[in-house]
Order: sequence, then structure tokens, then C-alpha cells
Amino acid sequence: MGGSGSKVKGAWPFAGSGAGGDSGSEGQEDHSVVRLKGTRKATPFIFTRRSSLYYDEDGDLAHEFYEETVVTKNGRKRSKLKRIQKNLIPQGIVKLNHPRIHVDFPVILFEV
Repeated sequence: MGGSGSKVKGAWPFAGSGAGGDSGSEGQEDHSVVRLKGTRKATPFIFTRRSSLYYDEDGDLAHEFYEETVVTKNGRKRSKLKRIQKNLIPQGIVKLNHPRIHVDFPVILFEV
């Protein structure tokens, strides 16, 4: 499930001034979430995700599908499982029950 990090170089969605880590005034600490200036607003929470489940031809929902095949070798019948990778439809975007924090959110969380 990799690839959830930011691909844009130069602008963090949670930084106030863009690419540089400088916040302008060096003597003051800013502990609040600063949003980008402009039309694009970023939130540190994620409300949806892409599902890793698939539908098969029968409408069943699972991560993987297998088909049992009978192989005859030297007069002996043996059954094997063959993985099905064709005719699968991804489930799509799933709404999360509880919001998650984005992986690029630059804050360290710890329990006291």
C-alpha cells in the first residue's frame, strides 16, 4: 500500500511558506496547522482510501480469488489451486469510519 506520500516537489500541503522550512520569523514558534495561501487548502485528515478488495464475476468480495483444478500426473489425480487474476473489478474508494492523519503531516504524536 505504498505510494501515499506527496509527489509534489517544493510545496508541502501543511507548510505555510512553501518549499523552504523557514517560517519567516525565527524567534517565534508556531504550533498550529498552517494552510497554503491560495485556492488549494489542505487538511491533515484523510476521510477516504482506495480499497484493496476486488469483486469477481459472481459478485463475491475478497483480496484474492482461487480456482481449484484437477491435475492428473502418472495416473494420480491431484488438486491444485490456481489464482484468478482476470475479470476482477476493484471495489474503489471506501469511506473510513474514523478519519486518519495524513502521512505527510509534520507533527510527532506521542502518548503521555
